[in-house]
Amino acid sequence: MELRKTSLYSTIDMVPQMEHYAGTLPCEQAKSRPSLEALRKTFEVSFPPFVHTYLFLAGGNMTSDERISNMPDGENEESQGPSEESPVRFGWIYGVKIPCMMNIWGVTLFLQLTWITSQAGIVLTVIIILMSVTVTTATALSISAIATNGRVVSGGTYFMISRSLGPELGASIGLIFSFANALSVALNTVGFAQVVCDLMQSFNVHMVDYTNDMRIVGVITVTALLGISLAGMEWETKAQILFFLVLMVSFANYFVGTIIPHSVEKQGRGVFGYRSDIFIENLTPNWRGPTGSFFAQFSIFFPAVTGILYGANITGDLKDPSSAIPKGTLMAIFWTTLSYIMVAVTSGACVVRDASGNTSDIMTGNSTDGCVGLACKYGWNFTQCTESQSCQYGLANNVQVMAELSGFYYLITAGVFAASLSSALGYLVSAPKIFQCLCKDNIYPYIGVFAKGYGKNDEPLRAYLLTYFIAIAFILIAELNTISAIISNFFLCSFGLINISCFHAAITNSPGWRPSFPYYNKWIALYGAVVCVVLMFFFTWWTALITFGVIAVLFGYIIYKKPKINWGSSVQARAKTPSPQCLVMTGPPNQRPALVDFVGAFTKNASLMICGDIMMVSQPANQSVKWLNKRKACSFYTQFTANTLREGVRYLLQASGLGKLKPNTLVLGFKSNWRESSPESIGDYIHTIYDTFDSKFCLCILRMMDGLDVSDESDFKGLDQIKTVFQTAQGKKTIDVYWIADDGGLTLLVPYLLTRRKRWHSCKIRVFIVENEQDIEERRNEMINLMKRFRIKVNDVIVMTDSEKSPQTKKFLDSVAPFRLHDEQQEGVSVQELRQKDPWKISDKEFEALRLKSERKVRLNEIIRKNSQHTALVLV
Repeated sequence: MELRKTSLYSTIDMVPQMEHYAGTLPCEQAKSRPSLEALRKTFEVSFPPFVHTYLFLAGGNMTSDERISNMPDGENEESQGPSEESPVRFGWIYGVKIPCMMNIWGVTLFLQLTWITSQAGIVLTVIIILMSVTVTTATALSISAIATNGRVVSGGTYFMISRSLGPELGASIGLIFSFANALSVALNTVGFAQVVCDLMQSFNVHMVDYTNDMRIVGVITVTALLGISLAGMEWETKAQILFFLVLMVSFANYFVGTIIPHSVEKQGRGVFGYRSDIFIENLTPNWRGPTGSFFAQFSIFFPAVTGILYGANITGDLKDPSSAIPKGTLMAIFWTTLSYIMVAVTSGACVVRDASGNTSDIMTGNSTDGCVGLACKYGWNFTQCTESQSCQYGLANNVQVMAELSGFYYLITAGVFAASLSSALGYLVSAPKIFQCLCKDNIYPYIGVFAKGYGKNDEPLRAYLLTYFIAIAFILIAELNTISAIISNFFLCSFGLINISCFHAAITNSPGWRPSFPYYNKWIALYGAVVCVVLMFFFTWWTALITFGVIAVLFGYIIYKKPKINWGSSVQARAKTPSPQCLVMTGPPNQRPALVDFVGAFTKNASLMICGDIMMVSQPANQSVKWLNKRKACSFYTQFTANTLREGVRYLLQASGLGKLKPNTLVLGFKSNWRESSPESIGDYIHTIYDTFDSKFCLCILRMMDGLDVSDESDFKGLDQIKTVFQTAQGKKTIDVYWIADDGGLTLLVPYLLTRRKRWHSCKIRVFIVENEQDIEERRNEMINLMKRFRIKVNDVIVMTDSEKSPQTKKFLDSVAPFRLHDEQQEGVSVQELRQKDPWKISDKEFEALRLKSERKVRLNEIIRKNSQHTALVLV
């Protein structure tokens, strides 16, 4: 595909386009931009430097050095490899929302929620649900922020934590989180097996005994689920949709069952329909047994909400993870929370805590003497089983309350099957994908064998088998509550670190932290992290200690081994995230306060600023340092004695800073007095720019309409704090960015950094780009999408189609006239003879050769003056 050239200059410089940033897109190969070195070294037509200097200054526009040669043949072509079948990708509904809902609706919903309601009462059960949801919602907000802060590849939760907090914590929690997902497979499979065995028992069918039957059914079930997983994500998604439909029918069946009349058999099992007395009685707790406490019930319920990470765990299989994860996860949390509360309230309003299940316990007379319990009011005497604690039915004794309360018993059984199997299948898919990503990073020894993927979706078949065997080992325990306690701690630890990742990334104020998801809050993330740690110890303190002990050992191992990886982390954000660290050639800073204030507006408390002062004779620096301190400018000040500006800047470019605290951007003031300056002075200025590029520094030139130097003002005093435009609130003005050539994004990064400041926060960013009239809408949409990828809020993208029109050149010709030789008008005199007297002047041949380029610069100047007359700042 032919790369688009800049229509403004017709050079090898490329206009901004999405393909240059394909690294931010899944499964796409980036096209390269010409490097600055290529732009500067492919210039084929040689003119004296002063020719470019005077045309550049007269044109009135600050652009990078442009080259008029064509792109070398073959450069920037994409490799044409063999075509492969594209992998299957999913949207936010089928890829995140439905799987998350199915993972959340596990065995706890059908088998344990009504029992928790009997123990804690309706009020405390709702509190348990809401407390759990506050933790998961805070975590979901953090996940959404991290997922929308750049590209998230496969490995989801592990990838987010490791790339935020570094490999030490990331890899440690990645191993534990993979294990927690494998345990969740066992938890949901055991729940399914328990329902199957209860069903078998009701028909008086058994294989060995109840416990061993659960183990046999569990192993068979997880083997079948493994077969679905190995078939690929398409089959897994189809199975999840089928389970979802079954679950919807099951829910409808349950809620219909709560309002229809109930038979004598159901009443004997404690089901009486909506009764205010039952509702009031079940509002308060009735703790029983060893798990009869608030936090014990909390720890049993909490795994029911941990399925929120499913979407994050399969990011590699999503079309657009940054969009799908926030929408799908938060919608799943809302609907599942509503369903949990409704089931807790309706079951608590319809079913008494204790019932015998015997129809003979119905009372024939009106006397209730000696009858204990709320059922006495409704003609049932469950006193005997209540006092002997031998009741088999009722809210506190029967895990099949939802089935008893529903319209048709076996539809609830089908719902239990769907919920438990879908959750088990979801975790069976998640655990291997997380573990595969961890293995690919090659941090721990001996696990690299599980990194290998197969097929178009890079399926981790070996990791599937490992998860399968771990699940079988815990299925053999066949005890739901034991597994729940272990899983709760592992998931809480993972949630806590996700929240810490978000909080730390936000509080470091790194320019790389700019999530497009706007609803996160760093303090909510911190709250989520603290609550997770507290709950870990409240649930089971010994499991919490074991969890932290394992993390400490894994953490210590990585510290000791020091794997060769260079992700960076939020801890190193200031050092590793590319941001302008500026060497500002202010001279005495009190004489050019606008330069100090402009750079300080985007570097203060965020990155490095050094004010450089080149002088002919060394002078004390005290006055300048005092002035900077009084102005509260976060800047170093350095002097250098040199004969010329160029010489001094060259040394400062090499010697300023130390290690990571080193400038990468040179900021100059525009040489507004160029008409009155000597040719040597102008050459010194223009070669300083060339030296900046040779030193691989970014360059920024600030031009103020009234000039930068305030020392010529009559009332100027050395330590005066003169107020500049950069110290005043800019209101709702615009910042206009003329993104003519693709510089890699620095032209966009500076206005973004400015708008993070209070004085510039209300400003709107407008981006101007170049294109012909035929492709306006396509080009505009491409740039809007690119801005979204950059996660920079842009108010408008304006396509300039009139950039190649002829400008009004009279002013330009008048400006450049004193610097022309006019050799063709002087007969008998050669260019060389004229140059001996004025070597810096432009010959007529040189002028004509560069006329088109110069006119286009003048035209751009006209466009800027027309469009941006009242803006706060213009960047070109």
